[in-house]
Amino acid sequence: MKRLFLFLVLVCISLNGVEAKSPKNEKVNNIIFMIGDGMGLSHVSMLQLEGKYQPTAFDRAQNIALIKTYSVNNRVTDSAAAGTALATGHKTNNSTLGQLPDGTPLESITTKAKNKNYGTGIVVTCYVQHATPAAFYANVESRSDNDGICDDFTKRDYDVMLGGGLRYFKQYYEKRNKDYNKELAALGYSLHTDLSKLGSIPSEGKVLGLFADGDLPAATSGKRDGYLANATQKALDILTNNAKKNKNKGFVLMVEGSKIDGESHSRNPQGILAETRDFAAAVDVAMNYADTHPGTLVVVTADHETGGMSIPSNKTDFTLPESGIGYAFGTSSHTATMVPVYLYGAGADSINGIMENSELGQKLQEILGVKEQKK
Repeated sequence: MKRLFLFLVLVCISLNGVEAKSPKNEKVNNIIFMIGDGMGLSHVSMLQLEGKYQPTAFDRAQNIALIKTYSVNNRVTDSAAAGTALATGHKTNNSTLGQLPDGTPLESITTKAKNKNYGTGIVVTCYVQHATPAAFYANVESRSDNDGICDDFTKRDYDVMLGGGLRYFKQYYEKRNKDYNKELAALGYSLHTDLSKLGSIPSEGKVLGLFADGDLPAATSGKRDGYLANATQKALDILTNNAKKNKNKGFVLMVEGSKIDGESHSRNPQGILAETRDFAAAVDVAMNYADTHPGTLVVVTADHETGGMSIPSNKTDFTLPESGIGYAFGTSSHTATMVPVYLYGAGADSINGIMENSELGQKLQEILGVKEQKK
C-alpha cells in the first residue's frame, strides 16, 4: 500500500509539472484575433465534411466556447455592432461603429494595446473601411460613413494593415485637395498596392497594403490564391520584427475572413467552402506561430452566422449505407444563432462556456492587461 501511495504521489507531481509547462498557463503577450465574417458551426462542419474529415485548423483548438451575437437594438446583429462588441467589449446598435448608442466613443483592444506599447495590425479580404476592421479603429454613427472612418484611421497608429479600400482613401484626400500618397507617407506608412508583390513587402516598419479599390477578389476567382494565409504571415513577421526593434510588450493582430459572409448571403456553397478554406489556412498560420512563440493566444470566432446554412441528408431512410447530403439555407440574411469560439495557445483555458460577444471582448482585454480598472 505504501508503494502504491508513493506511486500515486509521484504521478500527481508529474502531472502538475506538465500542467505548469502548458502554454495555457503562460502570460499572454500576443493575441491573434481571427474573425470569420458570417461563419457559423455549419460552415466549419462543411469544411470537415468536404475534406473527408481530415483534421482542419479548427480541430487543433485546445478549448471551445460559444457567444451570443445580438445587438442593443436587434436580436439579429450586423457586422458593425458585432465587430464593436468584439473589438471594444461593449454592445451597441446595428450599423454603429466604435461607440455606444448614445454616441459615447469607445476604445478598441487595438487602441488600448497601442497606448500600452503593444504592436497592432489588421488583415482582411474586404476593404479596410468595412464594418469589422473599422470597428477596431473608428468611432462613427454609421458604418456607411467611409469619410469619417478614414478620418479616424488617420488618428490611429497601426504597424500593419492589409486589405482593400484604396478608393476610399483617394476620395477622402481628394475632398481635402491633398495627395493620398504623400499624406499616408506623412503618417509613416509605406504604401503597397500590388497584390502580386505581397511577399516582397518589407517585414518591418509601418506597412499599409491596399490591394484593391474595394474588396479583394473572391477566393473562387483564382486571383488571390493563398492571400489571407500569406498576408497573416507577413503581418506576423512585421509585428514580430517591430516588437524587437521598438521593445514592444507584444501585439494584437485582427485577421478577418471577410467574404465568407458575402458568399453566405448569396447562398453559394462553392463560394462558402472556398472562403472558409482560405480562412482556415490563415488560422493554421496563426496556430503555427503560437507553437513557436510562447505567450501567444489565438482566438477564432465569428461576428454572426449568415445564411442559416444546414447540411441535411438527401434521404430519410437511415437503414441505407449512405444517404448523401445537401446544403440548405434558411435565409439570405444574418441569423440569431450563437457562434463558436476556438482557442489555442497561451491562456486558451481562460475563456469558457456561453457568453456575450461583448464579454469575449472584455475578457481579451483583461487577459492582455489593457482593460481599464474600475475605480
